[in-house]
Amino acid sequence: MLLLLLRDTLGVGGVGREVYVLYQHWYQEFAHGTFPVNDVTWQYPPGAGLVIMGPGVLPWLTYFQAFVALTLLADAVVALALARADIDRVTHGAWVWVCGLPLLLHLPLARYDVQATALAVLALLALRSRSTAGHVLGGALAALGALVKVWPVLALIGTRRGRTSRDAWISAAVTATALLATLALCFSHSLDFLRQQGSRGIQIESLGGTALALARAAGAWPGTAEYRYGAFEYVGPYVSSIGRLALLLTVLSFVWLLIWRIRARTWTEATPSDAALTAVLLFTVTSRVISPQYMIWLLGLTAVCVTSRSTVMRPVALLLLPAAALSSLAYPILYEEVVAGTSRGLAVMLVRNALLLAAALLAARRLWTSSVALPE
Repeated sequence: MLLLLLRDTLGVGGVGREVYVLYQHWYQEFAHGTFPVNDVTWQYPPGAGLVIMGPGVLPWLTYFQAFVALTLLADAVVALALARADIDRVTHGAWVWVCGLPLLLHLPLARYDVQATALAVLALLALRSRSTAGHVLGGALAALGALVKVWPVLALIGTRRGRTSRDAWISAAVTATALLATLALCFSHSLDFLRQQGSRGIQIESLGGTALALARAAGAWPGTAEYRYGAFEYVGPYVSSIGRLALLLTVLSFVWLLIWRIRARTWTEATPSDAALTAVLLFTVTSRVISPQYMIWLLGLTAVCVTSRSTVMRPVALLLLPAAALSSLAYPILYEEVVAGTSRGLAVMLVRNALLLAAALLAARRLWTSSVALPE
C-alpha cells in the first residue's frame, strides 16, 4: 500500500492528491482559526478538523508524510484492538481487517476514513464490556466518531435497552456537546459544512448513478457526468427525482431500524456490531454518494462483527470482501472508464453495487431473524 502511494500512478493516479493539496489547504485555514468558508469540497462535521490538524503534532515531517504516519498508527490500533478481542483465536476479525484493507490498494492511506473507522471499532468493542465505564467510553468514542464523519454514531443503535443504552447515549450527548462548544469557541464557521450537503447530486458510483449509467448506455437517458462538489456526478433530467427517491429510501431505512429497535427481544454480544453494520450498509446503498473509501467503514464494522462467535454477519462478510476489491478496480484502476460509462466500467460498478445491495438486504434479514422474537 505504501509503495503504491509513493508511486501513485495506478489507473488515473493522483490518489494522494487529496492529502497534499486539499487537506493541506484546509490545514492552513485551520491555522488561521477558521473552518473552510464557501468551500464546496468541505462537507464534513467540525470534528474532522481535528483529524486534518493532526499532522501538526509531527512537525519534523511534511504534512503528507505526517498524515500517512498517523493513518498507519490508526490502522495499527484497529488491528491490535481486533486481535485483543479475538484473544482465544477462534474468530477471524483481525484478519478481515488486515487482509481486507489492502483490497482497497493505497486509497485508505490517503483518506481520513481509517481514523473515523478506528473510533467506531473502539466504541463497539468498549460497548461489549459489562461495566458502566465501558459503556460510557463506548458512547464517548461513538460521539467523537460522529463529529468526525457522522456515521460512527450508528455504533450505538444496537446497544442493549436499559442502563447500557442510557449510559452510552448520555455519554455520547455530553461528549458531542462539549466538543462542539469547544470548536465553536476556538474556530469560526464550524457549521458551514451543512450548506454543502443539500446541493449534492447523484454520484456516478452510487446505486442511483448505476441506474442512470445503464439508462444512458441503453440510449434512454441523455445526461452527462460532471465534476462537482469534489466528485463526478450525473447531470440531466430525472437526476433530482432520483435524489429525492434516494432520500426517501434513507428515511424508510431509518424507520425500519427504529422498528427493529423497538421489537428486538434477543441481545447477544454481537448484536450492537451486527446492528451497526446493517445500519451503515442500509444508509450506504440508499445514499446519493458512495465514495470508494466508504468500504473502509464496512470492512472495519465487518471485522468487529466477526470477532464474536455469536455474530450472524459472516455471510455478509463474504459479499463485502469482493465488493472492496471491485471498488479499487473502479477507482483508481478503471475510473476513466467508469466516468465514460464504457461497458467494462459499467460492468464493474453494476457487480460492485449488486454485491452491496445484496449485503444490505442479507444483513437486515439476518439481524431481524436473530433478534426479533418470533410469535409463539
